[in-house]
Amino acid sequence: MEDSITIVLDSRDLLSGVCGANDGNLRVMEGSLGGRIATRGNEIRLDGVDEAGVRRFKKMMDNLITAVREGDNPSPEYVQALTGSFVPPEPVPEEAGRPQDAVIQIPHGFNRVFPRSRNQAAYVLGMRACDISFGVGPAGTGKTYLAIAEALRLVLSKKMRKLVLTRPVVEAGESLGFLPGDLAQKINPYLRPLYDAMESLVPYEVIRRLEETRAIEIAPLAYMRGRSLNDCIVILDEAQNTTKEQMKMFLTRIGENARAVITGDTTQIDLPKRVDSGLLHAVSVLSGVEGIHFAFLHTADVVRNPLIKKIIEAYEANNNVSEKRS
Repeated sequence: MEDSITIVLDSRDLLSGVCGANDGNLRVMEGSLGGRIATRGNEIRLDGVDEAGVRRFKKMMDNLITAVREGDNPSPEYVQALTGSFVPPEPVPEEAGRPQDAVIQIPHGFNRVFPRSRNQAAYVLGMRACDISFGVGPAGTGKTYLAIAEALRLVLSKKMRKLVLTRPVVEAGESLGFLPGDLAQKINPYLRPLYDAMESLVPYEVIRRLEETRAIEIAPLAYMRGRSLNDCIVILDEAQNTTKEQMKMFLTRIGENARAVITGDTTQIDLPKRVDSGLLHAVSVLSGVEGIHFAFLHTADVVRNPLIKKIIEAYEANNNVSEKRS
């Protein structure tokens, strides 16, 4: 049985803020709820959903109305975060956070960053609560993007002195050969995904200023040995390609007032055969250590492109068939 609900707003300004530019917020809600949303005067009406859909719609509208009244300008990304909160795609552990509680406001940034699922929100809140946090999941789940966003927030708000970017120098199935230039130029191709994330979050002039003041440092993982990293946030990307020894070395570099974020995809390990992944080993060894947070993202958390989710599911299905045959 289909239900409907009509919500009456007390001003045109409130209606405009809730609906968003070109009714973009309403279109996101329609896509999530599966019903039809229309406006008339100061009214917003939802038709064609069940009772549960009506309840979810009312909760989302209450949240949007509160946000607009508090001076915010909710975007479609914000609404996507709400839909992830009220309609989780799969069972979520109780400790998972709400997306609206984990919004990242970067000084001088283009826009606020909204986690788009409860697992992503738990990842952000874990970065804030723990000195060492892991983000483990497939491509497109926002592991690197959210880590970079949170790191820029800390550095640009002067809560951390420096952002250190590192990753193991392991080629994905092909040799790049000799790379000319200084250390920064040699390592740049490996760290390009991190710079892509930064450039989508803040103007290039901000990145250049951080580089000039040495508030951003790039370094191969091998150069971390013997260092003590204090008053900084360190991001170890592509951690699935670390060895057990490299992972232990990196984790023991973390000094006072420092945080480390380790990201990786355990389905894309490029290490030689018979070499164990340091990320897999760390997950098994450190899962019970207090003060270390593990966020596990899944196919349902993919936000890069809807097609990426389908690609991952297709490969997983193929792997399952292959395993049954063997």
